[in-house]
Amino acid sequence: MTTPHDTIDAEAQTEASFRPPLAAVVIIGFLIIGAVIFVASSLRQSTPLTWYPVSVIDPQEVGDQLVGPSVVTVDGRVDEFAYFDFSTGSVVESPGPLGWDLAFQRYTILANGGPNFAGRGGILDLGITSLDSLTTVPTSGYAVNTAGNEVSNPATARWYEYSWTSHVLSPKPNVFAVRTADGRYAVFQILSYYCPAAQAGCTTIRYWYQGAGGTVFAPDG
Repeated sequence: MTTPHDTIDAEAQTEASFRPPLAAVVIIGFLIIGAVIFVASSLRQSTPLTWYPVSVIDPQEVGDQLVGPSVVTVDGRVDEFAYFDFSTGSVVESPGPLGWDLAFQRYTILANGGPNFAGRGGILDLGITSLDSLTTVPTSGYAVNTAGNEVSNPATARWYEYSWTSHVLSPKPNVFAVRTADGRYAVFQILSYYCPAAQAGCTTIRYWYQGAGGTVFAPDG
C-alpha cells in the first residue's frame, strides 16, 4: 500500500534526478558571462590605427655625434630581413656583416649579435620610461639573438600587445637600448606596426643614436 509519505519521496527523487549538478550550473554560468564579455569587447569601438609612410632608403654617415630624436619606418613585409643601420640613419640594402644594427621581418626584431652574427650587438628592454628623459644606458645586460631555425631576440620577443577581438598589434610603451654592431649605443621606442592603408608589417621607431660611442644621451653630455 502506497502512503502519502512514499508519494512525496518518489516525487522528490524524480525532481532530484532532473536537477543538473551544481558544478555544471556554475560552469554554464561562467561560459555565459565569458560570452557576454567577449561580445561586448568585440562591439567596443577599436582604437584607430596609427601608421607612417615607409622611409626612403638614403644612407648618410652621421659621424661621431648624438643624433635624434629621429623617426624611421622600416618595411618588414619581406621574405628576408630588412636591415637598419644607426650610423647612416637608414635602411641599407645588401649590407656587409657589420653594416647593420637592427633587422626587421614582420613583428620580429633582431640585433646584430649572437650565434652566427658578426656584430657585437644586443638589445636591452628598459621598461616603461620616457625616451627623451633618458640620459644614459647600461653597458651590460644586452640580449643577443637566439640560435636555431626560429631566430629571435629575447628583449623584443614580446614588444607588442595583441587584441584577439580586433587582431591588431599595439606597441607596448617600453624603451629599448641597443648595443650596435660596432659597440656604440642607441635607444628606441616602437610607435607603430602598420604601413599605409593599414597593412601590417611596417615597424616605425623613434630613436636616439650616440655616434661618439659613449652611453650618455643628454645633449650637453
